[in-house]
Amino acid sequence: MNKDFWANRYHQNKTGWDIGYVSIPLKEYIDKLSDKNLKILIPGAGNAYEAEYLFEHGFKNTYICDIAAPPLKNFKQRNPEFPEDQIIQADFFELDLEFDLILEQTFFCAIPVDKRSDYAKKTHELLKPKATLAGLLFNFPLSADGPPFGGSRDEYLTYFSPYFEIEILETAYNSIKPRQGNELFFKFRKK
Repeated sequence: MNKDFWANRYHQNKTGWDIGYVSIPLKEYIDKLSDKNLKILIPGAGNAYEAEYLFEHGFKNTYICDIAAPPLKNFKQRNPEFPEDQIIQADFFELDLEFDLILEQTFFCAIPVDKRSDYAKKTHELLKPKATLAGLLFNFPLSADGPPFGGSRDEYLTYFSPYFEIEILETAYNSIKPRQGNELFFKFRKK
């Protein structure tokens, strides 16, 4: 699952994870944020509707990262005012920046399952002390058929507990209809 794999998914319009707008649980979480100076990363951002929403609501220090070029080009076309240097085409695992908040939206479920512990470690490395990792994780049985790859609350705790204080990890009450009961909203604080 390299940049060509993901670019082809966009070219073939095989983007079932893309709902076409900011997800409701993340929108409601963003609406509660008061510090507009937060440095925010959305990894595996895809078409980055969450970044668009953040930027439109005054969070000008928002960054997006994706390994594939097509969604980043889509994003830039929709958001010509978004700073070019905050659009990063790169492998998330090679980033070397520091953030106050990382928002997770369908990236974790798309990486190979054997990279999940690396994801937890990398998000910890990228966050400033006491910073936050928040977002959505899928809550359905893990299978080899993916992406997306499922998982469970207990599995996720094994990856994140060594690096984060678990503040929230519960079924999202406000998921879109096709995902109701299958998403966990989480908020973790860096240890």
